[in-house]
Amino acid sequence: MSKDRQKTYKNRGRNITDLRNQRSEVTVELRRNRKEEALRKRRNIPEDAEDYQSPLGAGLTLESLVIKAQSSNQEEQFSAVQATRKILSKDKNPPIDEIIRTGIVPVLVSCLQSVSPLLQFEAAWALTNIASGTSEQTQMVVRCGAVPLLVQLLYSKDVHVCEQALWALANISGDGPECRDFVVSSGIIDPLLSFVNPGTPPNFLRNVSWTLSNLCRNKNPSPPFESVCKTLPALVYLVQNNDMAVKVDACWALSFLADGQEKQIQVVVDSGVIPVLVPLLAHPDNRVVLPALRTLGNIVTGTDDQTQAVLDGGILPHLRNLVTNTRPTIIREAVWTLSNIVAGNTHQVQMVIDADLVPVVIEALKLGDFRTQKEAAWAVSNFTVGGTPEQVTYLVQQGAVEALCQLLDCKDTTTPTVILDGLANILKMREHIRESAVHSD
Repeated sequence: MSKDRQKTYKNRGRNITDLRNQRSEVTVELRRNRKEEALRKRRNIPEDAEDYQSPLGAGLTLESLVIKAQSSNQEEQFSAVQATRKILSKDKNPPIDEIIRTGIVPVLVSCLQSVSPLLQFEAAWALTNIASGTSEQTQMVVRCGAVPLLVQLLYSKDVHVCEQALWALANISGDGPECRDFVVSSGIIDPLLSFVNPGTPPNFLRNVSWTLSNLCRNKNPSPPFESVCKTLPALVYLVQNNDMAVKVDACWALSFLADGQEKQIQVVVDSGVIPVLVPLLAHPDNRVVLPALRTLGNIVTGTDDQTQAVLDGGILPHLRNLVTNTRPTIIREAVWTLSNIVAGNTHQVQMVIDADLVPVVIEALKLGDFRTQKEAAWAVSNFTVGGTPEQVTYLVQQGAVEALCQLLDCKDTTTPTVILDGLANILKMREHIRESAVHSD
C-alpha cells in the first residue's frame, strides 16, 4: 500500500526538478471505482418488461426455441429469436445461464448475418442481454464469434440495428481489458465516431458516449492509446452536450485517457479539453463535477507545463469551492489535485497561496474525515518540498505544524511517515522561519 500510495504524488522522494510520478489505479483509495463509473454493463429492458407474459406456451420449452430459431421458415425463426429476447428481457433474474445451456448463443450469432434487419435487431438485443451478465456469460458471446459481426452491423442502414449492435459491443467492452482490446482491434472506432453528430437520436448518443467510456476505461493493461486517442475530438464535443448522461460518460472517458504517462497526458491537453472541463467544476450536478475534476487532477500529475495549462485554465477558484463541497469524495479529489499542483514549481506554489487555498487545506487537515485528512497531509508535505523558505514560512503561519502533529497518532501505516517528512522539511528551514517570526513581531 505505502509504495503504491507514494507513486500517487509527484514529489515523493524526488527533488524540485524531477517531481513526476503517476498514480497507481490499483491501490489508491480515492481512485476506487465509484457508483458513477462502475456501471460497465447494461441490460436492455423495455418499459413494459413487468407486463411480459411468458413466451413459453403449452408444449414449448427453451430447448424447442433453439430448434425453431434454426428453422428455414422465416416467421418461425423470427418468433423463436424474439421469444428468447423477451425471456432475457425480464426485469428481474433473467435465466441467462439456462438460455446459454440450450446452445442457442451460436444460433443467435448466426442470425446477425441475416438479410432481415428485424431478425438482426432481435438477435443483437438477445446477445446484448446475455453479455450484460457475468464475465463467463459475456465470454460465451465472444467465443461464439459475435464481435466482428456486431461491428459490421454498425454500418447497417437501420438505425435500430446499429444502436443495438453498439449496445452489445459496449457490454462486451465493459467486461475487462481483454474484451475491450478485442473490440477495438475488430474495428469499432471508425463506425462509432461516425455516430457523433447532431443528427444522432438522443438515446443512441447516450449509448455512443457510454461505449466510448468503456473503450477508454481499465488499466493493467491500459487501452491501446494509439487507437482510443482518435476518440478525443468526439469526447470534447460530447462533453459539451446538454444531455446529462452523455456529458457524464464523456467526462469519465476523458478521465481514463488522462490517466497515463506524460506523452499521453499531452495528447489530452492538446485536444483543447481543459477550457471545456474547468467550467464544469461549477456544474450543479456532482455526477459531472467528479469526472471533470478527476480528468484535470490526472493532468496535473504530469509535467510543470501540463500543470500550468490547467492553472491557466482557471482551476484554482473552483478548487477553493470544491474543498468545501458537501460530498467527501469531491473534497478528497480536490485536495489530491492541489497536492500535485504544489508539487510543481515555486510559481505554481505561489499561485495556490495567492488563491487563498492554503487555509482551506489546513482546515481539511484539521477537520476533515480521516481520508480527507490523509490527502491534506500529502498536500502539506508536498508543499514543504516544492515551496521556497518564504512560502513554507507562510504555511507554518497558517497552522500547518499543529495540524500535522494532531494526526501523528493515527493508526494508518503511511500517513505518519508523510507527516514526519513534512515536519522534517520544515525543520530544515527553521532558521528562516524563526527570522521571519522575529521580523513579523
